[in-house]
Amino acid sequence: MTMMRTDLDHLPHGKQRELARVTEILFEEFADAMAGASSPTKKQGRILKIILFGSYARGTWVDEPHTAKGYLSDYDLLIVVNQQSVVDFATYWYRAEDRIMRETSIRTPVNFIVHTMDEVNDALRQGQYFFTDIIKEGIALYDLKGSTPFVTPQPQTAGEALTTAEKHFEVRFPRIEQALTGAKFYVSVGNLRDAAFTFHQAVERAYTCLLLVETNYSPSTHSIKFLRSLAEQIDPNLITAWPRETKHDRRLFELLKRGYIDARYSEHYAITVEELAWLGERAEVLRELVGKRSQCKIEQLRDGALSSG
Repeated sequence: MTMMRTDLDHLPHGKQRELARVTEILFEEFADAMAGASSPTKKQGRILKIILFGSYARGTWVDEPHTAKGYLSDYDLLIVVNQQSVVDFATYWYRAEDRIMRETSIRTPVNFIVHTMDEVNDALRQGQYFFTDIIKEGIALYDLKGSTPFVTPQPQTAGEALTTAEKHFEVRFPRIEQALTGAKFYVSVGNLRDAAFTFHQAVERAYTCLLLVETNYSPSTHSIKFLRSLAEQIDPNLITAWPRETKHDRRLFELLKRGYIDARYSEHYAITVEELAWLGERAEVLRELVGKRSQCKIEQLRDGALSSG
């Protein structure tokens, strides 16, 4: 059984107020979703724990949106629920995400993932670094009294960790290049909307590859903004892939982010060849950085496996 920190004293009072408001909104919107649940079983859904993890838990956050770097760390939250039926994002959580995004009193971007208690504890038993680090470094914003505790993490052996990372890299990394090639083809034939969507896929695949190699976990999301936030906390060098000093740079990343849905379904989505060229260049930079970091991680794991063997 693992006990977690609960204090937020290392955070400025403004940040503590934001997190309290985020927690409040999550409970309000979840209660509304529960009221509309279609079965008695679903109506028994409960939030068991809300855990702050990442840079704000570790005390390494960056809050410089108005400087030359233009960088602002996100809040990262793990929401633990009691049953699989209430994990579904589209049914139970999208309204909370939308409301938090529009809430004027919450200036800091918020990302969250939702898992059952069984899923988290199974991941801990399997030694998944992502969840192990959350339990080790995270801060409980809410913990339902009497709810199941987290189990003690059981780390993988050095050999197991190496095999897992190598497998993820071998499967995932080539698919980044495949998406980049596809996007360039769409540009060449003038299909700019499919090009935007496929560049989005290349970027999503790059971040997913890195997260899996590093932590053996990637959240089930197509939000490249969320994936970017998690990956950049692991390797700050990845920040250079997406300049965010100017409005132009930030706008083009948002245009790419919208490419997953709007490029396919919205008649109002528009993008130029020049904008796609810039996005393609940045996606290539990201691929190179992800490849370098992943290979470095695998080498470290290989050295560890050799020394332990």
